[in-house]
Amino acid sequence: MKKIEGIVPVMLTPFTADNQVDYPGLERLINWYLAEGVDALFAVCQSSEMQFLSLEERVALAKFVVEKVQGRVPVIASGHISDDLAEQTTELQAMANTGIDALVLVTNHLDPKNEGSATFYAHLNHLLNALPVSMPLGLYECPAPYRRLLSDEEFSFCANSGRFVVLKDVSCDLPTVTRRVQLAEGTPLAVINANAAIAWPAMQAGSKGFSGVFTNFHPGLYHWLYHHGAQQAEKAHELSLFLSLSAVTETLGYPKNAKIYHQRLGTFASEHCRVNKDNVLEKFWGLGVLLDQIRDGSQIWQQRIEN
Repeated sequence: MKKIEGIVPVMLTPFTADNQVDYPGLERLINWYLAEGVDALFAVCQSSEMQFLSLEERVALAKFVVEKVQGRVPVIASGHISDDLAEQTTELQAMANTGIDALVLVTNHLDPKNEGSATFYAHLNHLLNALPVSMPLGLYECPAPYRRLLSDEEFSFCANSGRFVVLKDVSCDLPTVTRRVQLAEGTPLAVINANAAIAWPAMQAGSKGFSGVFTNFHPGLYHWLYHHGAQQAEKAHELSLFLSLSAVTETLGYPKNAKIYHQRLGTFASEHCRVNKDNVLEKFWGLGVLLDQIRDGSQIWQQRIEN
């Protein structure tokens, strides 16, 4: 069983201008992530616009990423977007057959109407029985359609089941991350924080990496922070401030702003986005300048950590 920890980008899905998946662009994006030193890839997730992809597209994306990565890092994927339990089962069984290293369950679909733990456990146990025991599982507190955080009891049940290897924690709360790290001690479950504002203190508290949206802008900087920050604490603190402030830009039209960033890098040609139809450069004054500053600041910091 491969460990899922470290820097785990939530992958974008490049599209062509006519709304088809841009597979050559996706291959270049994969190569960019790998060159940045990432530790794993989250291939089908909210940043991938999974709610706007057909099941066939989700499965094809996961298979493509697995094929191109060729085992260099683990690949995980979610892609179950339905509330209906039978449809979820079909989606997850299809994703389990793509060659991925871990299959990630979205917590809000385990309790679609926010009815509580009884519904959560009923859905979860159904899926645990329906999915291959040999398939490592993950959990994702995806913010859409609503953010369904795990209770301590639900978290502990999953950790102690032995089936789960990763949680993408979206609590955005350092005490919660710290408590979960302690609850998971001695189990296979790695807690990976997704909030840039607490990325560094969460790592110091035992979070096994970072899987926030700004892994689509400068994952190499997060890689240094996770793997080397403890040896250079002052520099790590300064870098964490740059990373946290940069991530505020998420509110300005993500994921289209990340696609514009990669369009400027030359990763892929089109900024086309299914989830966001806005002209974000026009809607958010100054966004274009901010994206250039994030690129320039990332280059400056890359030079600093190499010296």
